[in-house]
Amino acid sequence: MLTALGALAGASLVGAAPAGAAGNGTRIAPGVLYTEFDVRAAEGPTHAHVLTVDLRDPRVRLDLLHPGAVAARAPVSRLAEVRGAVAAVNGDFFNISEVQHPGVQATGASVGPAIAHGRAVKAAVPDGQRFGPAVPPGTSTRDVVGVGIDRRARLDGLTLEGSVTTPDEWLPLGGLNQYALPVGSVGAFTSAWGSASRVRATCGTDTDRAAPCSTHTYEVTVRGGRVVSVADTPGSGPIAEGTTVLVGRETGARQLRKLSPGRSVTVRHRLEAAVSGVPYRFALGGYPVLRDGQPLPGLDDRTSAVRTAVGIADGGRRVLLLAVDGAPEYRTGLTVAEVAETLRELGSADAFSLDGGGSSTLVARLPGESGISVRNHPTEGVERPVPNGIGVFVGP
Repeated sequence: MLTALGALAGASLVGAAPAGAAGNGTRIAPGVLYTEFDVRAAEGPTHAHVLTVDLRDPRVRLDLLHPGAVAARAPVSRLAEVRGAVAAVNGDFFNISEVQHPGVQATGASVGPAIAHGRAVKAAVPDGQRFGPAVPPGTSTRDVVGVGIDRRARLDGLTLEGSVTTPDEWLPLGGLNQYALPVGSVGAFTSAWGSASRVRATCGTDTDRAAPCSTHTYEVTVRGGRVVSVADTPGSGPIAEGTTVLVGRETGARQLRKLSPGRSVTVRHRLEAAVSGVPYRFALGGYPVLRDGQPLPGLDDRTSAVRTAVGIADGGRRVLLLAVDGAPEYRTGLTVAEVAETLRELGSADAFSLDGGGSSTLVARLPGESGISVRNHPTEGVERPVPNGIGVFVGP
């Protein structure tokens, strides 16, 4: 256990782990180190758990963990065990509750975009529909952290590019497997969505998550390039492979009403990186807190909490996965500003905040252990089921 001494100028931390701390941990696999250390933060001591992943080792890779459906949740340890990961942390914020919309069930789906194994899983909900704490100015639900096909980790934004095309009409696609669609848009739901009701996608507005559900909706099911059924309200249940369900609200609903059974329809969609242009091998949402070694302006430096975050060092070749311990003696946690400073002290040039609180979980299979174990203490005493996470994999 490493304890930092001394203050950091310009930050609210009293102390943070030194830059070399992550190199002194337990080697749990080639290119993967696990480290614990104490941080003396503004609200009191906290305990941090860090996985350091060296992507320069060709045997090591990171990928998205998820339960097999966007609208589903499972504990991080189970997600890691099923996929054979040696370690993992929880991922994005998600649609955890629906108290503002009586009778509408929460989907459990994540807020931001997601890419797994190089394939687009989902796009981002509108900014006003996000769950989670306030984010720094200039950030959005489209922000992601991930690893490109060049094996370098990076921060970027992912924008949905998609369309619905008929012989005589072209419609822009406003969503992909999202729990909330932009007002007036058409969204696509595929087999990756799962079986949860699609009604939530038509509730709230782009600026007000609690706004009433739309009263003007329409749903069209497309299979084999043709419309096979239509409905006035969004449905539920599993979507078969090769089938796409289009859900429209307001203007989007009026456009979909023109499509009758038997009509030819082509649906296309992809996620495009806004800055790098390098396709992601995997990516998931959250929000950036550190860019080019500098904390983002407006980071919260008052609210301390248990948190999970990702740091990127060495030009994207080294990734740090950090989770704060939720044991009672450490539960005051860190502010977002302290998270950014801690990851900078560990050598990160960029950093990204993931879901925290009861979701914060770091798991690993340590040397001599036969299976995955939870290394931090979840704040609720047990793991909270989550929609996705970052898995660490080692193989030939």
